[in-house]
Amino acid sequence: MPVDFTAIDFETANSSGASACSVGLVKVRDGIVVDRAYQLLRPPFPHDEFNEWNIRIHGITAEMVADAPGWGEFAGEFAAFAGDDWLVAHNAGFDMGVIAKSCEVLGLATPDHRYLCSLQVARKTYHLDSYRLPVAAMAAGFEDFSHHNALDDAAACAAIVAHAAKRYDAADLDALARVTGVRVGTLGAVATKARAAVHGPMALQ
Repeated sequence: MPVDFTAIDFETANSSGASACSVGLVKVRDGIVVDRAYQLLRPPFPHDEFNEWNIRIHGITAEMVADAPGWGEFAGEFAAFAGDDWLVAHNAGFDMGVIAKSCEVLGLATPDHRYLCSLQVARKTYHLDSYRLPVAAMAAGFEDFSHHNALDDAAACAAIVAHAAKRYDAADLDALARVTGVRVGTLGAVATKARAAVHGPMALQ
């Protein structure tokens, strides 16, 4: 299997995992970006209050998402874009938590994916003073992007993982996880159950 995955990044309106207000998706095939998608999202009540601090970070306001789809409306598009790909995110626990919490709040089934954290991959690959996304992305040769724009952040995340895979000559993300010692995460009941059956519960993140 080549280095194929979907990188994802969310911005949120507040501290709630169900308050996604934008999402960026970047599809990678054989280490190359082949598709991108960006969507403003309307957080569901009562998770829809926009915190001033969050607005300062990403610049998205309640007015900007008033006519945007919610996660429930976008979930089908996400599924079509990501397929059965591994997901990749920087500080992946946050982004996977947004998917899980959003699905929980809306009564949707959480999609099943394996995932890898580009932050942890970067820690194992580069020697840096900071592993924040802009610094780690620069180490991977990805510069001059708009941090906290969800699409740009997803692209930066994709660049880190693709660069690391090439550096380690990893044929796929499973191999990259093994060579870096980064734990593979699972999202959704089916993926979690399948990974536990193969690797045992201690292998799960």
